[in-house]
Amino acid sequence: MLAADPQLPSRRDAQRNRHLLIQHARAAFAEQGMDAPLEQIARNAGLAIGTLYRHFPSRIDLLVAAFEPKLQKFLEDAEAALVMADPWDGFCAFLDALCSAQAGDRGFNEFVSQRFPSDERTEALHNRLCQLAERILCQAQVAGVVRPDITNTDIIALFWASSKITEATHHIAPQTWRRHLHLVIDGFRADNRRQLPEPPLSAEQLYRAMAHLNE
Repeated sequence: MLAADPQLPSRRDAQRNRHLLIQHARAAFAEQGMDAPLEQIARNAGLAIGTLYRHFPSRIDLLVAAFEPKLQKFLEDAEAALVMADPWDGFCAFLDALCSAQAGDRGFNEFVSQRFPSDERTEALHNRLCQLAERILCQAQVAGVVRPDITNTDIIALFWASSKITEATHHIAPQTWRRHLHLVIDGFRADNRRQLPEPPLSAEQLYRAMAHLNE
């Protein structure tokens, strides 16, 4: 008779511990933001801080584990919006998916709003998100349904604004962001052609603004 593998129980325990840490990290980040204390996350999971660091050597590692599935789901929604038959419907669906993903999740708001140049995984996800946003916007502009002076940086600025609205109203009127989103969407329509008072952010200005959010 073969002896049982002594590594199996510890492997199961490790998988369980990892799952618990991610579960409690999502809850803590959603309520407190990306700077939620790691010691508190470990304690809520019933584990030592050393166990957390064995699974996630840095805060970024834990953030990626906590938020990557949600970001991947949003990217799938964006892909679906890109291939919708009506470019205007696709554009609106993309903006709704963008703001829905952030609603009620302070940590995800911060995670998507910022850049982490030192981490290739998060940079790749952010770059993919920006590429999809640009393609969806361009498609709607070519179809003549979105005003031509809108740029990708305007979409990102909308996300920042919606993030703050969500944060302020989450416990009071959690759907307020939808009202703001639809007001902004109306302003994106091609038939709203009042001249905008300021130019869009340049790529360099956008990057500096995102870096400022991470300070």
